[in-house]
Amino acid sequence: MAKITEYSFRSCDEEHTPIHAVKWEPDDGKVIATLQLVHGMQEYIERYDEFATYLTGKGFAVFGHDHIGHGLSVSSPKELGVMHSRYPDDTMVEDIFENFGIIRKEYPDKPYFILGHSMGSYLLRKYLVSKVSSLKDVNGAIIMGTGSEPDGAVLAGRIMCSVIRMVKGRDAKSEFIKGIMFGGGSYAGYDATGEHPENSWLSKNVENVKEFLDPANPRSGYDFSLNGYMVLLRSIWFDNRMSNIRKMNPDIPVIFVSGDRDPVGAMGKGVRRAYDKFAKAKIKDLSIKLYEGDRHEILNELDRGRVYDDLYEWMSKRFKT
Repeated sequence: MAKITEYSFRSCDEEHTPIHAVKWEPDDGKVIATLQLVHGMQEYIERYDEFATYLTGKGFAVFGHDHIGHGLSVSSPKELGVMHSRYPDDTMVEDIFENFGIIRKEYPDKPYFILGHSMGSYLLRKYLVSKVSSLKDVNGAIIMGTGSEPDGAVLAGRIMCSVIRMVKGRDAKSEFIKGIMFGGGSYAGYDATGEHPENSWLSKNVENVKEFLDPANPRSGYDFSLNGYMVLLRSIWFDNRMSNIRKMNPDIPVIFVSGDRDPVGAMGKGVRRAYDKFAKAKIKDLSIKLYEGDRHEILNELDRGRVYDDLYEWMSKRFKT
């Protein structure tokens, strides 16, 4: 069991949105390290409860928050997927840093790790560059469920999204853009309707898929606004630039982890492209692990116990004494 506490802070967006956050701590209060979670699109931080609780049993304090447009960081369910910010990706990066400050204030002397999943992985990669001068004592970064799209495809997506956004407004939702983002390529062959949850690209865990798409739970599975899709497109474009990657602190250990049947990572190929760029930037402690047969949400997969153990082992080997 874990001691679970909810807290909040103000977003760096134009509206200073109240951000919902959660921390999991060991029942006995004995903390050996901390982990910050950066969740993916169309989900919320409590979906990480099982993994966070597992880590508290190992002595970790785990922190995470709902991004703007997500979870309980919205004023009403109709605001889910809507980001009221000119550059929502930059806002999310600033909010991650705000929560980082809270964690370091509470546990200033404990090893600190950060994990970003899916959209959160792209934001984490941007964060490691944007906040490099402030991230001198990071023990490790876990980049999970990420990918690397060709510049041409990303640029085309940005242009189309921008044009439709000018016509319909940034808060509008577009089935066309949704189809462009998730309707072809590596996603082909997977069911995106929920009619065949056993064939979802999310995971092989049917119960996990059903829960994510359950209409009774509006906090997951909703559509993104056009401004929301720009979070992905702008972040991927930023992450693709070698000039940005070279600004990272090469002393921060980094591991890429994904399922090898995850279409976000082009069935492993996109993950390896991202990994190769980090290697080119001479990140000193760099590794990659692709889980055979696993899809996108490896923390919710059928073999997630193995993933939990692997991530704990990787972090425990990187405590600074």
